[in-house]
Amino acid sequence: MPGRAEAKEAEMTATTSNSSDAAALPDYAPPPPAALGPPLNDVRGGGDVPRIAVILGSTRPGRLGEHVARWVMDQARHRTDAEFELIDLVDYPLPHLDEPLPPNMGAYQNAHTQEWAAVIGRFDGFVFVTPEYNHSTSGVLKNAIDYVYAEWNNKAMGVVSYGAAGGARAAEHLRLIAGELQMADVRTNVALSLFTDFKDFSELAPGAHQAQALETMLGQVIAWSQALAPLRQAAQAA
Repeated sequence: MPGRAEAKEAEMTATTSNSSDAAALPDYAPPPPAALGPPLNDVRGGGDVPRIAVILGSTRPGRLGEHVARWVMDQARHRTDAEFELIDLVDYPLPHLDEPLPPNMGAYQNAHTQEWAAVIGRFDGFVFVTPEYNHSTSGVLKNAIDYVYAEWNNKAMGVVSYGAAGGARAAEHLRLIAGELQMADVRTNVALSLFTDFKDFSELAPGAHQAQALETMLGQVIAWSQALAPLRQAAQAA
């Protein structure tokens, strides 16, 4: 039976080359799948800096989100002001929310909830990679967000969305959700259009302006993650 890495490689339906913008995006040169190692279990950066999770919010076979998440991590690799880790929801198959008590009570009953809470709790900020489904984010991402509460509080978040309209409505829904979870959503949103940032609706080929938007958004998430640190520390001490 194939392992997780082989199964994920089999899901990939197109390579993420970028011939038209290669000169403008020298940092985006993904290695072939065989050289990737464990495909979506990556950590970049290190040291006493904010920890930022890049959460891949699609679990569909052949998902474009995998290419987008790799691009985000490839662009983040040069930064030394934060540590980035890719969290793939495929690796956390949470059932439909099954906690008997509201998450804001913090009394998580199920082992899968406690594991997920421990994962989210170790980060200072988040970048959500989301498709747009029916003018909103994906069900699997919304379900994962709804499972816990305090672990999201007083942390920054940014969005990389993709879809026919750049995933803009999914990003706006995530901003509303973030407000209820006491998260600081940053201004810049990277909105990838299926018409202009993908070749044949399958191969990721973002323009140079998208790389710049991503760089700006990452900087904002890091800055707000640092600014909110005193609030997180006060909550832990309470």
